[in-house]
Amino acid sequence: MRKEIDNSFRRTATMKKFFSVLLAALMLFTVAGCGASEPAPAPAEPAQEAAPAEPAEPAPAPESEPAEEPAASGEPVTILVAAAASLEYSYKDELIPMFTEKYPWITVEGTYDSSGKLQTQIEEGLEADVFMSAATKQMNALKDESLIDADSIVDLLENKIVLIAPAGSEPAAKSFETVTDAATIAVGDPESVPVGQYSKEAFTNLGIWDAVSAKASLGTNVTEVLNWVAEGSADVGVVYATDAATTAKVQVVAEAPEGSLEKKVVYPVGIVSASQHKDAARLFVEFLQSDEALTVFEEYGFTPNK
Repeated sequence: MRKEIDNSFRRTATMKKFFSVLLAALMLFTVAGCGASEPAPAPAEPAQEAAPAEPAEPAPAPESEPAEEPAASGEPVTILVAAAASLEYSYKDELIPMFTEKYPWITVEGTYDSSGKLQTQIEEGLEADVFMSAATKQMNALKDESLIDADSIVDLLENKIVLIAPAGSEPAAKSFETVTDAATIAVGDPESVPVGQYSKEAFTNLGIWDAVSAKASLGTNVTEVLNWVAEGSADVGVVYATDAATTAKVQVVAEAPEGSLEKKVVYPVGIVSASQHKDAARLFVEFLQSDEALTVFEEYGFTPNK
């Protein structure tokens, strides 16, 4: 009996030992497995230096807009036009307003007198930008003095000289050939007034200048001659056809006879060399050559020069 008890005890002790060893092995395996389940992080690789960035290609420059003409820039500018007295009404009433409506940033001022006086004023420093005379003589003189840009000159218009008398009266003379029948004759001063130069030429070619000059009152410009006849201060006078058409106070008696003038009555226009506003001046001269401007000139009795 005792022997069986001892054997049973030994078996029990042996089993406990076995399970203790087994438990320890399991615990060891579990610990090892847990440690292997999360591998240690690999050592960090040294940071690589960033490659230098390639310089960006410059953006293509935007295509530039074509430059505007200086005179079309819209910057306010004022030009002075020196024009023969016979052009005053067509300029002031029609042409300048038409031009400034088209080019509102350009202001056009005008000074009007005999072409000879305007020539002298330009020679003395008048700050004009455009000159338009009633004869080529004054324009050519200024060109020869380098006071007008030669390549800007345009022989723009033609005119006629006519004999006039007060409206509503019986003319004291009815032709250029019989002009000395009148007691008083108004003509422009031949020394400075183109219409006076044309008058002298016509009467000289007719052989009567000396007789005319004995009765003549010399006007400082064509407007003065016109006014003397309109007011009745002179029996007859010689003016441009365009001036005679500006008032109902005179009547046209006759045109200068064919052949009495060697050349046509031509109105040239050009740009003053000293002009500080040549772009604007050029626009004005170009405008005067346009169909719309020439139509206005025709309405005032001028003929486009061809």
